[in-house]
Amino acid sequence: MDVVKRKWAPYLFLSPYMLFYAAFGLIPILFSFYVSLTSWNGIGKKTFVGLDNYAFLFNPDSYFFTSVGNTLLFVAVSLPLQMAFGLAIASLLYSKFVKWKAFFQLVNFLPYIVTPVAVGLMFNLLFDWQAGFVNKLLLEFGLIDEGIYWLGEPMYARIVIILMLFWKGFGYTMIFYLAGLANISKDLHEAAAVDGATGMKSFWTITLPLLRPVTTFVAITGIIGGFQLLEEPMLLLGGAGMGSASAVIGGPERCCLTTVWNMYDTAFGSTTRYGLGAAIAYGLCVIIAVFSFVGTKFYREES
Repeated sequence: MDVVKRKWAPYLFLSPYMLFYAAFGLIPILFSFYVSLTSWNGIGKKTFVGLDNYAFLFNPDSYFFTSVGNTLLFVAVSLPLQMAFGLAIASLLYSKFVKWKAFFQLVNFLPYIVTPVAVGLMFNLLFDWQAGFVNKLLLEFGLIDEGIYWLGEPMYARIVIILMLFWKGFGYTMIFYLAGLANISKDLHEAAAVDGATGMKSFWTITLPLLRPVTTFVAITGIIGGFQLLEEPMLLLGGAGMGSASAVIGGPERCCLTTVWNMYDTAFGSTTRYGLGAAIAYGLCVIIAVFSFVGTKFYREES
């Protein structure tokens, strides 16, 4: 009897978590997949349509590939900037030339923990066409003759989104690079110095190669996080004071429509097409899974 009790004891302790996961994780996942195979507005009767919603993703009217392209652009530009700047700040803070290192680490990491709502509203105020601080500063120094409509022109709107992602994310990469630098033995740099290697040569030949696992991890998590981008561009381009920039979902010419924003607007916007929204979500899931698989394989090879 005691043997039987010991056999089932682990499952007894795991059962609260398994019940919680089934109720709030597994069942919603299965239900959302079923919804992706139907035409449903959330209220009326579900109509089974098979793979029609997934086929519609290839239709330009779904804006699926437009949103994926926008998201890839934001990630491809902002993530390398975050990583380069984060590594530079981490190297500076790890050196012996900086005092109050804990204070500067906190200051640089604070943007990452700021809520997306605050970030979106802050950049909305900074880049406002008429009352924005950026335009006032550029006009004050005579760099422009009139205010730039940052959030009303596709190119400028994308630049603002990239700057916002860079400002918010470089502190995240800095923390991981600091941890990676701390794990590199100082004996390697001392040996390189004895052999006549300068500081920069030592950095390129020792530090960077040993930081490859950290770089790979930061790149993978950055790509996954970038594909989940929603609140910041939505608040930036959909808030008050935007003029015509808020007339189209995703900004002017849908230039800043991210994949999650497209899913949210499709499922919960004016059309309330739950089935198509769920199909977009699973399409996004496949994209993230591919990047995660490739990145994880590369990470294992590097490690």
